[in-house]
Amino acid sequence: MENTILKPVIDLEQTGLQIKKLRNISGLSVRDLQTIFGFEYPQAVYAWEQGKNIPSIDNLLVLSTLFGVPVEKIVMTKTVEITLAPKKKIA
Repeated sequence: MENTILKPVIDLEQTGLQIKKLRNISGLSVRDLQTIFGFEYPQAVYAWEQGKNIPSIDNLLVLSTLFGVPVEKIVMTKTVEITLAPKKKIA
C-alpha cells in the first residue's frame, strides 16, 4: 500500500511577486533595497522579484521589518504530493 504526503515547498515565482508587491506598498524602490542591504548592484533585488533567487533568512527578516509583515506573508508556498514507496515486510 502506497503512502502519500503533502509537502510544502517555496514558490519562488509567487514569493518574488509578493516581495515586489510589498515593496511597492511600502513605497520603497529597488535602489532603496539595494542601499539597505548594502548590495553593490540592484540585480540581487531584481532576482528576488523575478523568482530566480530567494532572500537569505537574514534578509527575509529585514524585509519583514521593512514591510511590517511576518515572514510568512513574504514567503509563498505551494504543496506537492509525494508518494512514498511501500515498506517491505520482514519475514
